[in-house]
Amino acid sequence: MILAATNIQLLTPQHWSDYELIDCGDFEKLERFGDLILIRPEPQAVWPKALSEAEWNKRYHIKFKGRSATSGEWLKKNPKVQDRWHIEYKNSDVAIKFRLGLTSFKHVGIFPEQAVNWDYISESVRSFKTEKPKVLNLFAYTGGASLIAKAAGADTTHVDSIKQVVTWANENMEISNLDNIRWVVEDALKFVKRELKRGNTYNGIILDPPAYGHGPKGEKWKLEDHIMEMMTEVVQLLDPKEHFLILNTYSLGFSSVIVENLIKTAFPKVENLEIGELFLQATAGPKLPLGVFGKFRKIAK
Repeated sequence: MILAATNIQLLTPQHWSDYELIDCGDFEKLERFGDLILIRPEPQAVWPKALSEAEWNKRYHIKFKGRSATSGEWLKKNPKVQDRWHIEYKNSDVAIKFRLGLTSFKHVGIFPEQAVNWDYISESVRSFKTEKPKVLNLFAYTGGASLIAKAAGADTTHVDSIKQVVTWANENMEISNLDNIRWVVEDALKFVKRELKRGNTYNGIILDPPAYGHGPKGEKWKLEDHIMEMMTEVVQLLDPKEHFLILNTYSLGFSSVIVENLIKTAFPKVENLEIGELFLQATAGPKLPLGVFGKFRKIAK
């Protein structure tokens, strides 16, 4: 028996001149952020590189060399290359800027595949009849989704448990010429429960939870243990007349069908549900999978 299923989408960013995945393979990726080309580890890239090792070595400016699963060092061809630099993202609705930096755990302050979700956010906020839509960004990191929501005209609240990345997000807000994002350093689930008690609602909610994490007071987060509780609580914060929600997960054990089940269980009256996988298209050919998503929206008539 063949059952009718929700179409599973494969989506990759379309509008980003300041970012390019050049190649990926042999557990590494070669990518350009603005004018700088980096080599970073990539556990999903289990296939061989499309370009030669010589080509990779010719192109890169900075390479990350891991010392352990959680730390390492950056090796520069030219010691004068800066540790921090700016890039821009713009679509047909908005433009924002990011300050990137070389961290000790291979990240640079941005997840490029999320641009797909940013487009959905700006499009949703601009489509709403609500004059000043309220948007809540949970597990918000350096604030890409927060900046997009604010730039599109939303009253935006940004929640993350790590003070340093909230400070980084604030810097991104300033260089994007935005203001008045509400910053909250707190455990996301605790914040959601408190907002429910206050009777607050939001027109848009974004969740991009890690597989593992800790709150500011040592609260433990494990995706498969806590995501159902989070979803059950968070859908109660949605404005019933007009809303959107994005759930994005980067976990090797999660599929888009799991995300579909989570959303439909937590929110049986969901409308316009879309599920699928985010990937980055390498210029050299391969597709790099980088997480699964579920999203839906309701726009007032």
